[in-house]
Amino acid sequence: MQSKRPARDDDEARAEESRRILERIERESETVATSSMARTSDLVRRNISGKDGTDEDMDPVEVLGKRIGRTLGWIAMIALVIYLLITYVF
Repeated sequence: MQSKRPARDDDEARAEESRRILERIERESETVATSSMARTSDLVRRNISGKDGTDEDMDPVEVLGKRIGRTLGWIAMIALVIYLLITYVF
């Protein structure tokens, strides 16, 4: 036969469990935001460096070509933004 615990003990146990859950969620949400920024910066760094492919044994010439192409793409984008700002804003 099961012994019934008083309702007060059940309420206290649930309240304590709720506090623990809320504290864990708060800790994990801070960790998720931080790790999300870290993952994004790592992705950008790997993308620009040309090492974002799945094959880690990439040919060095291919990696160099990716780096050059992506750098030229950034330069072209910045030049285009400056041109459009000078032409249409100033």
